[in-house]
Amino acid sequence: MTLPAQNLLADEASPYLQQHSGNPVHWRAWSPASLEEARTLDRPILLSVGYAACHWCHVMAHESFENDDVAAVMNRLFVNIKVDREERPDIDQIYMAALSSMGEQGGWPLTMFLTPDGKPFWGGTYFPREPRYGRPGFIQVMEAVDKAWREKRASLDQSADGLTSHVEARLSGTHAKALLDRGTLTDLAGRVGGMVDLDLGGLRGAPKFPNAPFMLTLWLSWLRDGNASHRDAVLVSLEQMLSGGIYDHIGGGLSRYSTDAEWLVPHFEKMLYDNAELIRFCSWAFSASGNDLFRVRIEDTVAWLLREMRVDDGAFAASLDADSDGEEGLFYTWNRQEIEAVLGDDSALFFKYFTLSSPHGWEGKPVIHQTRSQQAQSVLDHEKLIPLKASLLAAREARVRPGLDAKTLTDWNGQMIAALAEAGRSLARPDWIDAAAKAFAHISSASRDNRLPHSMLGVRKLFPALSSDYAAMANAAISLFEASGKWSYVDQASRFIEQLDHWHTDAAGTGYYLTASDSTDVPIRIRGDVDEAISSATSQIIGALVRLASVTGDLDLGERAWKIAEHAAGRAAHQAYGQAGIVNACALAIEPLKLVIVDSAENPKLVPVANRCPDPRRVDIFVAIGSEANRPSLPGGILPPTDKAGAWLCTGQVCLPVVTDPQELDRLLRRQ
Repeated sequence: MTLPAQNLLADEASPYLQQHSGNPVHWRAWSPASLEEARTLDRPILLSVGYAACHWCHVMAHESFENDDVAAVMNRLFVNIKVDREERPDIDQIYMAALSSMGEQGGWPLTMFLTPDGKPFWGGTYFPREPRYGRPGFIQVMEAVDKAWREKRASLDQSADGLTSHVEARLSGTHAKALLDRGTLTDLAGRVGGMVDLDLGGLRGAPKFPNAPFMLTLWLSWLRDGNASHRDAVLVSLEQMLSGGIYDHIGGGLSRYSTDAEWLVPHFEKMLYDNAELIRFCSWAFSASGNDLFRVRIEDTVAWLLREMRVDDGAFAASLDADSDGEEGLFYTWNRQEIEAVLGDDSALFFKYFTLSSPHGWEGKPVIHQTRSQQAQSVLDHEKLIPLKASLLAAREARVRPGLDAKTLTDWNGQMIAALAEAGRSLARPDWIDAAAKAFAHISSASRDNRLPHSMLGVRKLFPALSSDYAAMANAAISLFEASGKWSYVDQASRFIEQLDHWHTDAAGTGYYLTASDSTDVPIRIRGDVDEAISSATSQIIGALVRLASVTGDLDLGERAWKIAEHAAGRAAHQAYGQAGIVNACALAIEPLKLVIVDSAENPKLVPVANRCPDPRRVDIFVAIGSEANRPSLPGGILPPTDKAGAWLCTGQVCLPVVTDPQELDRLLRRQ
């Protein structure tokens, strides 16, 4: 079977693939038909993986994929397949692991050469059209690969078989289960803590990523062991990145990473998942420190989210591009004259609180950031800055906007829904909880045959879901239950776990695969253990199982969560840095916290205390005084009395005595 000799991306649901639909390259999407074409023609596959907000993906597209001469070579020698890594993280993880196994530095665009049956034999990342940066030109690369394919086919096939086996063992293999104990958690936290830049925050060196899994490792170390240095490492990291150019001081929201060690110049793309993590960490940091910086940044980031990222029926888009009008960061950067033209006499006040910098190597306009003293003062004088930032934001809206990748990814939306619901509780913002509920309802209603899609763009839906989708939505459902008290969310979380069990569990019942059992186009069925910018699918699954077991009091589900965690910990022991998310999730399995509060619905005294003291280890259940229906049981099947206010904090199967005084509850939760 061969497909038409033309570009076939125009009808794809991914904006990234659609961006390449006008290329002279005969692109195909990843599909059984594309793989079959390669086998029929007995041609190697040229696989290009990227995403819509990726700057160097755009560069390679403009230089090579839009060039007729380059396209002619691609079309003559290869079956060319383009993949959106956000749509197909399973495909991306397989070939990124293959590149890493070759000893190459990973990144996007990912450029891999595969045998006709999808086995990788050579690759790289960005290749310039002409030789430069110490890299060969792309045509040279393709011709060299073709020559090797024709003259050394047997050797390449053997290499591809070996590399594929290695990747399969690394991403799909099994190991003996590991004993879950606090020592493992403490050891990892100590090692991560030793990597932190104590002055600038984040991990030492550049580039600098927020690295949510490592930040959570440190935060859990503080909550569990009282390690104040680990708490402070997270707080310093947050304060530094929120003062740097990686944070959008005019419009709110965090960019994906900083190119330097000072958080100053970012790659300007904004990803939904990074900002979900930012909201969560700032909620915890505000509760722990009382520093209004974190509250203000939550408010500004949520304002950006609701203003710029909402798409179909209240769900959220995947990302905003780094580039606009062909230049990276152009939308977000300012020179002094532009600011003075907008603000006039108020510009002096603006420059009291903000600094413009053009560091060495940055070719764009200056980047807005703050010194630490400016940041502290701007929080105190926050109200003064609101009209100034509003004027600059209005002027910025007149510029050419960066591209919006408007597809709705189920797992990323689940993470943002949970973050919004939690922040809405913490800061008493029911409108944020309503926004989270609306997004949740839209994604839940998109199911087909009770199965979630992984991605949506308008009426186009990409099925089936990944294990990360069910886990993220189950966690989102539980967070919405905590925020609303509606038990229907618990029922929905249970249904998501049922689908996860049906389509993703392994034969031994010791874990889950990222892709569903009826996904026929993956060369390797991987587990989803590896962290990226966010915690792995496996870690999210363990968290969802533990939390759902805590809410429902289902001891069998709790035992299953423990079993899954033990086996995941056994796999993570071989590469803990890349799988910190699993270690963090095991912390939840070891010491799951459950807080049951009976309180007045009209004039609550205890519920606001719990809301102000968020803890990622804890599930909160609120019951109105006098309730009989849906009364949750404490461990041992004991029903709490509902004739008066009281709070029970339980760790595993042990509960502390009831607390009735709000101040005592505050002390208890903060000590925990």
